[in-house]
Amino acid sequence: MEAGRQDYNLLVIGGGSGGLACAKEAAQLGMKVAVVDYVEPSPRGTRWGLGGTCVNVGCIPKKLIHQAALLGGMIRDAPHYGWDVAQPVLHDWRKMAEAVQNYVKSLNWGHRVQLQDRKVKYFNIKASFVNEHTICGVTKGGKETLLSAEHIVIATGGRPKYPTHIEGALEYGITSDDIFWLKESPGKTLVVGASYVALECAGFLTGLGLDTTVMMRSIPLRGFDQQMSSLVTEYMASQGTRFLKHCTPSRVQKLPDGQLQVTWEDLTSGRENMGTFSTVLWAIGRIPETRSLNLENAGINTSPNSQKILVDAQEVTSVPHIYAIGDVAEGRPELTPTAIMAGKLLARRLCGQSLDVMDYSNVPTTVFTPLEYGCVGLSEEEAMARHGEEHVEVYHAYYKPLEFTVAERDASQCYIKMVCLRKPPQLVLGLHFLGPNAGEVTQGFALGIKCGASYEQVMRTVGIHPTCAEEVAKLRISKRSGLDPTVTGC
Repeated sequence: MEAGRQDYNLLVIGGGSGGLACAKEAAQLGMKVAVVDYVEPSPRGTRWGLGGTCVNVGCIPKKLIHQAALLGGMIRDAPHYGWDVAQPVLHDWRKMAEAVQNYVKSLNWGHRVQLQDRKVKYFNIKASFVNEHTICGVTKGGKETLLSAEHIVIATGGRPKYPTHIEGALEYGITSDDIFWLKESPGKTLVVGASYVALECAGFLTGLGLDTTVMMRSIPLRGFDQQMSSLVTEYMASQGTRFLKHCTPSRVQKLPDGQLQVTWEDLTSGRENMGTFSTVLWAIGRIPETRSLNLENAGINTSPNSQKILVDAQEVTSVPHIYAIGDVAEGRPELTPTAIMAGKLLARRLCGQSLDVMDYSNVPTTVFTPLEYGCVGLSEEEAMARHGEEHVEVYHAYYKPLEFTVAERDASQCYIKMVCLRKPPQLVLGLHFLGPNAGEVTQGFALGIKCGASYEQVMRTVGIHPTCAEEVAKLRISKRSGLDPTVTGC
């Protein structure tokens, strides 16, 4: 051990979105702060810098590669608009990957600089609790350091699951921890899973011209509105993504030519099938980074099922001066913006600047599949379970984005749904939007829904013409009426 202990007002374990936001805010408000962060390499050896999942292997590289795929679609549209573009246009994975990875590295450096500017001490060490005020950090080279603090925030996030019961899964598969750092194209890819990570990755791989198959054991996008989820996968299938439904893999073997032979069972027929792929991507969920923290040494309680840390409404764990925010905390949405806001609000409370706590209701989000799906509030299923079917009104419509018209794109899955209480003034419980720029559209309406908007107020909102967002303010058809929800023209 290094001689002496380094004492801080606040010690943050985890250098991701929530942890960094909390540390920077606390330091700005006068606390002496340290951040401890260490990236354990993935089973394939992939590692990255400061910034957490979002910056390195999540939102940022995902959105950039999604944009690369969307550009491919725009290039195919271009001749309809008079551009003389020779078809087909080939995509260079190596060039894209280098550009995306360089940008991510610039963000890593930016976070280091921001911590330095705010006088936050940064330790690149792997932390574990010694007791409720002290952690032991170990460097890559094995050097140990003891750090103690008055308050400790755990913000270690999560990592992708591997199905270790499947032969060859760990040896030959990759996860979202690896896909964004590949130097070469993954080629023909099998994506196993039905999560938003699975569908987003499959979507951009198909968009980049790669042969892509999704293997789903059950329903897509569990926890999201299931009508919208079905439309998402229908559109993906129409764009070339193959779906193997109700199937589970049992074995992955490497062939002499380097290809991967996957064996799976069709749960409907009970038959065994095989296929050959260049890459197998596991996207079957995430597990919290709690196992190596030695939480028991500090008396911190976790959920026996999820292994996430149990917290109250103020992010406090079973130990009064230890907190958990972001994906590592039980019952919290696994979203970067909620972790950031929770971290900032926690820092303000610790500094006596505020009593505000994080409100996790009506948080908007978007699934960046080829046809983007944005939502805020309750799904149709959740609304009916909570309020009763007879008390819920659902307004909906299909629509055609103007951009799709000249290019003669299929708009059969472009769809909007507003879930409301039936009793006037028909409070909006949830909004679901499937179409281009879904995130931008949903963000705007999220403010209104957060403020308690009613259906009538949304209908009185003047739309910006001619946009897709405008269609939300034109939802006149109720599902209860049984009328055709198709909207056409102006």
